[in-house]
Order: sequence, then C-alpha cells, then structure tokens
Amino acid sequence: MSRKHFLILLAVLVVMGAAGLSLVWQDIAAYRASGAKIGAKLLPSLKIADVAEVRLQDSKDHVTLVRKEKTWVVQERGGYPASFQEISDLLIKLVELKVTQSEQVGASLWPRVQLADPGKGESAGTGKDGASTVKEGAGTLIEFKDAAGKPLARLVLGKKVLKKDPLNPLPAAKDGVPAGRYVRVDGAGESVIVVSDPLEKAVADPGRWLTKEFIKLDRVRTLAVGPEGGPAHWKIARDEEWGQWKFAAGGGTLHPSAAVMAVNKLGQLSFSDVANDPKSETTDKPLIAVAETFDNLVYTLKLAKKTKADEFIVTFTLAGEPSKTRVPEKGEKPQDKERNDKAYAESLQRLQARIAMEKALSGWAYVIGKGELEPLLMNRSDMVVQRQQRPDR
Repeated sequence: MSRKHFLILLAVLVVMGAAGLSLVWQDIAAYRASGAKIGAKLLPSLKIADVAEVRLQDSKDHVTLVRKEKTWVVQERGGYPASFQEISDLLIKLVELKVTQSEQVGASLWPRVQLADPGKGESAGTGKDGASTVKEGAGTLIEFKDAAGKPLARLVLGKKVLKKDPLNPLPAAKDGVPAGRYVRVDGAGESVIVVSDPLEKAVADPGRWLTKEFIKLDRVRTLAVGPEGGPAHWKIARDEEWGQWKFAAGGGTLHPSAAVMAVNKLGQLSFSDVANDPKSETTDKPLIAVAETFDNLVYTLKLAKKTKADEFIVTFTLAGEPSKTRVPEKGEKPQDKERNDKAYAESLQRLQARIAMEKALSGWAYVIGKGELEPLLMNRSDMVVQRQQRPDR
C-alpha cells in the first residue's frame, strides 16, 4: 500500500470515527434527557415543615387536609381531626422517594398510564361537591401548599406498576403485586417517572384520613337497648365487675355469650366516616343504647339507620364523673395502702384524659356499618338460652 493510499484510508477512518462519536454523544444526550433524574429525589425542593395543606383529588372524590396549629383536620368533614400519623407517613414517603425510571412521554399518551389530571381525562364532568367524574385515564392529583396558600409542589399519581411473584398464592396476585407507580411532577415537562413504591394509601376519600380514635367503654355495669322514647327491648346487668351477666327484668335465662358480645363491642367500636348532615341521611326511629359503668359514667348512644345504605349514623353523649377517692379493699394492710392509692391515682389520671378526649368527640355524627353494631341490634329473644327440644320417641 502506497503512502498516499494509507493517508486516504486514515482520513476516512477519522471521519467515520468522528461521526460515530457524534452519534454516541447524541445517544448519551438523549439518555440524559429521559433519565437525568434516575436516582434523584422525586420532590427535591419540598420541605415537610413548610407544608400546611395537602389536597388529593381523583375521578370520584377530593379531600383537603389542613394544618391548624399543632393538629391536622379534614376540611370536607367540617374540620374533624385528621390522622397525623397517616399524613406524616405520606409526606415522609414522598420527600424520600427516588426516581427509578424516567421517560419522555407526550401528553396525549398520559391517560394510558392514568396520569391525566382529574377533570381532563376521558368522559370528564362534574359531580357532587365539584368532584370530577372522569371515567378513564385520570390519576390522583396531590397538591401541597404552605400556610399562606402558596403552592409548593404538584404531582399526579398514575397506574401502579405490577411485579410478578410466582410464590404468592393469592388469586389477586395472578397478574402481579403492586411494586411501584407512574408519577408525573409539575415542572418536569413531559417526563413520566416511575418510583418504587405503589403509594396505595394516597387516596382522595375523606373518610380515609380521619383519626380513628373513638369511645372505648370498659367496666360496664348495665346495658339497655330500646327505641327512642319507649321501653327498652332488653337490659342486662351485673353486680361485680367480673360477675355474671343477667337480665335486669323479665323472664328467660340470659345467654352468656350474647351479653359478652354486646358489652365487648362497646369497647371495640370503630367508624368508617363522619356524617356532615346526619338528619338528612336517616328516617327511621333510632335505637338508644345506655351503658352505665363502675366508674360512674353513663354513655348514651343513638343508632339511626341510614336510608340508602346498610349503615347507621351514631351519635353519643357522656355524663358522670369518676370517683376521686379509692374505696379501700376489704382487709387491706396498711403497708399496701400507699401502693394501691398511687396505682389508683395513675389510673384515674388516664381515665380523666380519656373522658376529655371522648367528650370532645361527642359533638360529631359517625357512620358505622351494620355488621359492626350487630351485637347491639339483637332482640331479647336472640339473647335467651333456648331449651333443647327432646327427640320424638
């Protein structure tokens, strides 16, 4: 090969190398444009201390969580206390979440991964309370504001990313289990992000965010249930805290399990939501349950059935005061008195704190499922021990 041919070949290789390098840099630039945020925080500028309002909206519901001094409240439920723990968990997750994947996706394709804004997807409209009625393509919008109402961040949570788990035997896991979620953050252009958390608790249902603290009746001495303004269907009582339950009046032998179920339910009641307008949601004459405790407290619960659901609207009042002094035990030794008095004082302090909390909750109306109240809805005949019939001879 002559020197001239060698130089020509070398020049050709240099040109081809430069072109190849140019293509490589183009690929790198394209990768950076689509995946520059991989490993970075989802919301790098959001500070939890600045957040004073969180609003979530999907195609059916919306909820606004507002910080009032040291507490959070649910605006759509008349300012009912919100669960600080649930809100804190969501904020911490979103602040710490990192991007695992990022791609440039045109706005016209966002509905395919449920990332359209509520109200801008297919079949958009407006329902009750201004809520969107989008059928398909819309995600869950989350907006953060500070105490002055200034927007801090805005994002849309889209379709969950499923991961196959062949070891999971549950039918619901056939197509995979939630392992991540598509997200679109305002200010990120057309980037569609994937994070490694499905964020399943980020829902727009107001009832989901209410604090679930509720009355917990214990040491019940008597319990009566009957229609409002009428005689009780049944009343049960016991003389001692660990004594046997009996009917307070009338014939028949009380079935022990029926009494225990009814009384235990009063110590385990839970609600699903708070009613904003309870009078418009009920028509039937309510049942009244009155429970007296060994602590001299009287709880009166009103159970009114909802007209359009298998649920009840429950309100309650609390009266009475626990004794501030302890009744000495029979045969109590002097050396035991100081220890018992101290234990009683500590117990009384906890009881008084609980009473204060429950009285604060007594101004609301609660939505409770029928199944939750079933032990209190029994008729007297359901609580009587049935005699076994002798077989025919």
